[in-house]
Order: sequence, then C-alpha cells, then structure tokens
Amino acid sequence: QVQLVESGGGAVQAGGSLRLSCAVSGISFEHNHLGWFRQAPGKEREFVAVIGAVGYTTRYADSVKGRFTISRSNAENTVYLQMNSLEPGDTAVYYCAADFGVGAPTDTATEYDLWGPGTQVTVSS
Repeated sequence: QVQLVESGGGAVQAGGSLRLSCAVSGISFEHNHLGWFRQAPGKEREFVAVIGAVGYTTRYADSVKGRFTISRSNAENTVYLQMNSLEPGDTAVYYCAADFGVGAPTDTATEYDLWGPGTQVTVSS
C-alpha cells in the first residue's frame, strides 16, 4: 500500500531527454518532500533534486542544475524529473524518495524515509 514506483527510464543518446515519473501511494503526498537520487555502479548514492511539500521549494545538485527540472502534481500524486541535455555521466539508477520530516527539503539521503525500487537511465556518447 505504501510505495513509490518510478517509471520513464531508458536508454538515450547524449543530448537527449527523458522524463521520469514517481507514483506515490499510501502516504500523504501533500505533506512530504519528494527527492530524486541516483546511483551509478561502484559509486555512492548521490542527490539529484528535491521539491518541498510547502511552497514547492526546489534544490538541485550542481551537476544537473540547468538541465534537470523537478516538479510535482498533488492531484496526480506524482513527482517528475525532466532531464534534458543528458550526458554519459548521468547514467545511473534513479530513485524517488519521500522525506516525512517537517524540516526544510534536504539533499541528505539518510533523511529520507521511503524509497522506490529505481529506474535505469543509460546515456550513450
């Protein structure tokens, strides 16, 4: 019942675009910050973007700023990550995560309480 499920991943050439979706169920979508993280093989999980529950405050990793856009639809209980100008370095499994806390949106993975199973994004040069 309580779950996040990502979709929209795939393979794309450098310079292309993908739009990831994360369907949220079983939790109060409106009261949680929603973030995107990614993990490449052999590397630690890294922050990508987050959008807050109130005021829709957004933060982005420097590596994706200007290329990626996070958004959310409360009506659809879905958070999105629009990825443009993709680079080979963006190749990773992308995870959606929910932060149940009442603090400000955070880029710290350990602050998130619920994670989706991930979706693969592969960018070829």
